[in-house]
Parts: sequence; C-alpha cells; structure tokens
Amino acid sequence: MLVSAKEMLIKARDGKYAVGQFNINNLEWTKAILLTAQENNSPVILGVSEGAGKYMGGYHAVVGMVNGLIKDLNITVPVATHLDHGSYEGVFKTIEAGFSSVMFDGSHYPIAENIEKTKEIVRIAAEKGLSVEAEVGSIGGEEDGVVGGGEIADPAECKQIADLGVTMLAAGIGNIHGKYPANWKGLDFDTLAKIKAVVGDMPLVLHGGTGIPADMIQKAISLGVAKINVNTECQLAFAEATRKYIESGKDLQGKGFDPRKLLAPGFEAIKATVKEKMELFGSVNKA
Repeated sequence: MLVSAKEMLIKARDGKYAVGQFNINNLEWTKAILLTAQENNSPVILGVSEGAGKYMGGYHAVVGMVNGLIKDLNITVPVATHLDHGSYEGVFKTIEAGFSSVMFDGSHYPIAENIEKTKEIVRIAAEKGLSVEAEVGSIGGEEDGVVGGGEIADPAECKQIADLGVTMLAAGIGNIHGKYPANWKGLDFDTLAKIKAVVGDMPLVLHGGTGIPADMIQKAISLGVAKINVNTECQLAFAEATRKYIESGKDLQGKGFDPRKLLAPGFEAIKATVKEKMELFGSVNKA
C-alpha cells in the first residue's frame, strides 16, 4: 500500500538519516528499486517526473504498476510515489491518479504566485493525507527541460514557503541535476544551516544526489536533510551494464536477444546502485 512520505521523513529527520527518492522510468526500474528496499528493510520514495510519467503511458499506469508490484512482490516496507518537479496542472493529475506524494515546483514563479499556488496544493493534499514538497531557488542542471543554474535559495523565502504547511522543502544550495562538472564548488553548507535555522523541524530535500561526495552527503544529513533524490546514477549504471552485455555479443548468443535477458544486467546494476545509496543515506533497517 502506498503511503505519504511524511512519516518516513519525520523518522529520518529524528534519526539523522535520509530516505532516498529513486526516480523510476519503467517496470525494470520500479521492480529493482522496490526489491532492493525490501531486501534492505528501507523505506523508499519512487520519484516520477512528468516526462517519465508520460513515457510510462500516464499516471494511472504508473500507480497501477507500483501497486501491483507491491502486492505481488510482497513489499512491506513503506513506499511513496512522488511527483518530481511537478507543474501546477501535473500535481492535480497525479493526485487524481492516486499518487501518495507530490512536489510542486513553483520556483520559476514570482514568490507571491509560488506561495498562492503552494497554499492551494497544501490544502487539497492535506484533505487526502498526501505529503507535499515545495522548492525555493531552482536546482541546477536539467530536469525534463527545466534548466537551472544551481541557485542558492534565500532563507527568508524558504521560511515563507515552509510556513504554508508543506511537508518537506527542497532548497537550492549549489546542487545540480545530472553529472557534476569538474569545476563544481560543492554544497553551500552555510546557507543550509541558515535555512535549517529558519524552517526549524521541517525535513529538507537534497536534489541532484548523483555524484555528491559521501562526506558532503553525510554533512547535509546532519544539517537536516531527510530526503535525497537520485536519478542519473541509476541511469548511468543501467546504460553501462546494457552496453557491456551488447558489446560482448551476448545478445547474439542463443536467446540473448530476449528482453528479459537483455535487460537483466541493467536491472542488477540499478539494484546495486540503490543498495549503495541506501547504505550511504543510512536508511537500511529503518523501515
């Protein structure tokens, strides 16, 4: 059964660990992440961007697939399906389809409009028992066509949004989506500490978890980050394992062209990546 991310994030915040949000793109991704969460007794958040939702056939298809897998694979750890970087319209579509958590990315609106729209979403989500993530200061890199330069969030704006009753807050602290460039300056922990000081107990979210050094991840968790998003790293692991399989000619041996065989190494690579992240984030055995 899908649950809101609220309880798992409060437990993570209090226990000084973080729950991973792993973005899903298809059945292999979803099954690999759910099985890894169960094997490691870890809570998990399945992130779905609007582009990935469309790719998988629509939000009802995503919810049907996730619910079916939870049932058939006997998944007992807490699982949330979370709209990642949702538009205002997208939030309502995913709520209607049965998602248990939504992110409204109003970071590109003027702050007054971001506040107005976030308020409305918080009200509707509260009625349905869903968790809500909001964003202040756009996260760098590219996510489904939205490009941001790794802006540093303004703590005063963070407080304004946090006060609206959102469950968790994503604040830009120099983190980016995708691969980090060689000249990346690292996370801005001073800003993170200032944000933490003004938003109090609110669980904070770190986007762009791929490629951030382990010590920075741990420091971010110690400063109130309770949710860390990972997407690119699983994609890279999947692509690399699939490339090896094909380059070594395995798809030409016997029934090696069968998609179940062709996609198996990528599936295992996702599982290994997710396990590694759960260990780093400290969520193993926290379900």
